[in-house]
Amino acid sequence: MVRTIAGVVLGYVVFALILFATFSTAYLTMGAGRAFLPGSYEVSPLWLGVSVFFGFAAALVGGYVAATVSRGTRAPLVLACALLVLGVIVAIPALGKPDPGPRAGDVGNLAAMTNARQPAWFLFLSPVISAAGILVGSRLRRRA
Repeated sequence: MVRTIAGVVLGYVVFALILFATFSTAYLTMGAGRAFLPGSYEVSPLWLGVSVFFGFAAALVGGYVAATVSRGTRAPLVLACALLVLGVIVAIPALGKPDPGPRAGDVGNLAAMTNARQPAWFLFLSPVISAAGILVGSRLRRRA
């Protein structure tokens, strides 16, 4: 039981840290001009692609860590379910997020995270991608 809990917690921490690091680096590398559509906080198709790639990759590592720490399949499954539930809980309020207005030039990382507007379909697809990455990562660990 302790290993399962530790696997879930460490898998999530690793997932979150990798996600934060890669998204911050991607935003700093791309800049607001490529991360957002011109003059708005609507994310660009390029950013959506980057988000899918890094989200899945971070989840893959998180699932691998969860499976390694727990030495079983329960922790990754719990983590995948938790990410699905948390993702939906976060997505619902984001649907009613007020329009931040036009974007004037480059904005910092914090302003970008706060004001970014993702399509509704992507808000609900993102947790599914994360959950799938967790499960694939745990399967990779079992094969190793």
